[in-house]
Amino acid sequence: MRFVRLSLLGLALSTFGCSFAARSPDMYRDDTRALLETRNDQIRSCYDDLLKSNPSLQGRVTIRFVVEPDTGMLRDITTDPAGTTAPPEVAQCVTSALQGIALNPGDKREGHAMFVYDFAPGGAPAAPTG
Repeated sequence: MRFVRLSLLGLALSTFGCSFAARSPDMYRDDTRALLETRNDQIRSCYDDLLKSNPSLQGRVTIRFVVEPDTGMLRDITTDPAGTTAPPEVAQCVTSALQGIALNPGDKREGHAMFVYDFAPGGAPAAPTG
């Protein structure tokens, strides 16, 4: 397996004056990371396909997104150019794989997140950190 790791850089929460229960920041981060991990096989497969035409393809993809309140849907999934060193086709593997997924159950607060994926040929996947 060649997909190396997913690590959490940060997750900020915005509240909207809600007085009801919501995830703690740590729980929100962990649940969001677990959601992203459900797409690791799809991302890994996409990256492996790209390696067939470019065996030295590698780099870091930093993504940012918003977790919708209530529905948990990820929106505004974009790469952060300042934290991305991988070619655009690798970044596309990540952003495409994350389209249409949702944190379940949703939360009463909107979440703003930044996660990092590192890619290297021949590397074994490592557990997410953060």
